[in-house]
Amino acid sequence: MTIPGQTILLVDKDTKMIGLLSHRLSAAGYTVVTAESGKQALSEISAARPDLVITDLKVEGMDGIALMGAILERDPTLPVIILTAHGTIPTAVEATKKGAFNFLAKPFDSNELERLIDQALKMGGSGNNTGTQPNCRDWCHHIITRSPLMEDLLNQTKLAARSDVSILIQGESGTGKELLAEAIQKVSPRSDSPFKVINCSAIPENLLESELFGHRKGAFTGADSHHTGLFQAADGGLLFLDEIGDMPLNLQAKLLRALQEKRVRPVGSTETVPIDVQVISATHRNLQQAMVEGKFRQDLFYRLNVVMLTIPPLRNRREDIPSLANHFLSRIAAHRNQKQKSFSAEAMELLVNFSWPGNVRQLNNLVEQTTVLAPSDIIPATLVEKALQERPKRLLSYTEAKSQFERNYLAQVLQIARGNVSKAAQLANRNRTEFYRLLNRNQLEPARFRRIGK
Repeated sequence: MTIPGQTILLVDKDTKMIGLLSHRLSAAGYTVVTAESGKQALSEISAARPDLVITDLKVEGMDGIALMGAILERDPTLPVIILTAHGTIPTAVEATKKGAFNFLAKPFDSNELERLIDQALKMGGSGNNTGTQPNCRDWCHHIITRSPLMEDLLNQTKLAARSDVSILIQGESGTGKELLAEAIQKVSPRSDSPFKVINCSAIPENLLESELFGHRKGAFTGADSHHTGLFQAADGGLLFLDEIGDMPLNLQAKLLRALQEKRVRPVGSTETVPIDVQVISATHRNLQQAMVEGKFRQDLFYRLNVVMLTIPPLRNRREDIPSLANHFLSRIAAHRNQKQKSFSAEAMELLVNFSWPGNVRQLNNLVEQTTVLAPSDIIPATLVEKALQERPKRLLSYTEAKSQFERNYLAQVLQIARGNVSKAAQLANRNRTEFYRLLNRNQLEPARFRRIGK
């Protein structure tokens, strides 16, 4: 599957070969950059920041091995495929031992080249260095992604952040809800004002009220002085209420009143204090289900949910896995002042194909674990496989399994139909109205599949 925006650099002094490959790859949906010499190739890498390099073993100015070494010195995660004549296959084999992703003997089969390219792009995850969306610049550079799903989410986030309304972020545990909240703060009109964060599930109820609204001296045992709550501390700025779904009902009523009146009353006080705060909240829980069960107030839900942003789980954006894994490797190396390690192609394939119930947080933990235990600079598949098998397995509930199947089925049908809803509904043997309802329930946008299918 070609992902929009992927760039391939072709390096070969044979202009006819470059022209032929450029035509094929452009037709397949890739952006193609070309170079006829090693020096020009290194310049193009700096300028175009490709996702993959395909180079002949012999290029003008330096051989392919030297070029590959220079490339990997600049970016150890950038995959390099070497094209070689039959007589130089032993040299190409040696190149793979030194870091080349793979090699292909000329004349080569186009299907084999496409297979290698697809595999290299899945395993590499390097291009654009971090994989950060190009429209992010400073406000979301810390969100590592190259996924169309995340691109749409970030576009929505930017619009929502500028509107100064209450925003609810939904997503499974470990998807990065706090990172998205930080991005909202950076692009918000309130970006120069205070930004306060509290995890509602980590603080006992009796202390959570004081943390939010403050207290007066003597309000309760241990209240030896006045305490300014986070609403007042965030006045003029933003307050991020993480895991809002875990807030006790009694406190939900007080939070609703504070949001409606734009005033808070510290514990032990008879007076209220005016506040001007934009609230961002987040939860991994299904708040609609919690409302049905009487565990979350409906009026508070609508007050918090002026705009809802839903972060897709990592298993639905597998193209992000190599970028994230390599980012974590780079961060670990910098923190420990050590040479950066890398995953073998087989190890990266295991990472890409895993379901990641703990999402990005689980991936980060696995990278740290395998980095510590790897005996060399290359993290082998056996080590990754062992780490994945040690994960305690959780049986999905019937509702979870049914929901997961439905979403995967709808996505598969849309992919086959290239985003054409009428055709997809026909394939699924459903009328258009019902099919649209299913898409909305699973938050699937047909336009994304039209783009992916090109």
